[in-house]
This record gives sequence, C-alpha cells and structure tokens, in this order.
Amino acid sequence: MAVLVAPIVSEKATMVGEKSNAVTFKVLQDATKPEIKAAVELMFKVEVQGVSVLNTKGKTKRFGKSIGRRDNVRKAYVTLKPGQELNLVGEGA
Repeated sequence: MAVLVAPIVSEKATMVGEKSNAVTFKVLQDATKPEIKAAVELMFKVEVQGVSVLNTKGKTKRFGKSIGRRDNVRKAYVTLKPGQELNLVGEGA
C-alpha cells in the first residue's frame, strides 16, 4: 500500500491538525479515500474518522527564458477519531 507519498508539515497543516485532530498527507494522484484510510490505519495503528481530499493544480513557472511547470498535487486531510493521536514531527530530546 504505497498510497501515501509524504506527510505535509506546514503552518496550515499544523493549524488544521490542532483544530480538528487531522493529519495532512501528500498522496498519489489516483488514490481513493478508502485506500488512504486503510493505508493510514495500517501504517500508524490509529483509527480514522474520515478523509477529505484536495487536488491542487501545478503552477507554471519561468526559469529565465524557459517555461516549466510544477506537478499537480493531491492532498489528503485524514481526521482521526477522538482520543487518537499521530505525531509525525518526532518532538523530543
């Protein structure tokens, strides 16, 4: 189940996590909500309440004269059930 690409650690993702007990992941473009839920529950041993998915279009960027394009990104906001916790930052020491 290689659906999850990477966790997203940003200011907005942190605010959403504190407010609604959710974790944000970058996922594959063709990943479905049930696949994402199953992958998170299997990998992190937590109970998932729901999954919201967001598709972000890649921006066109210029590098001097040449024009490039950033990739499209699919984000998944995974809401955990009350009492569940998932710490991806690894605070400690």
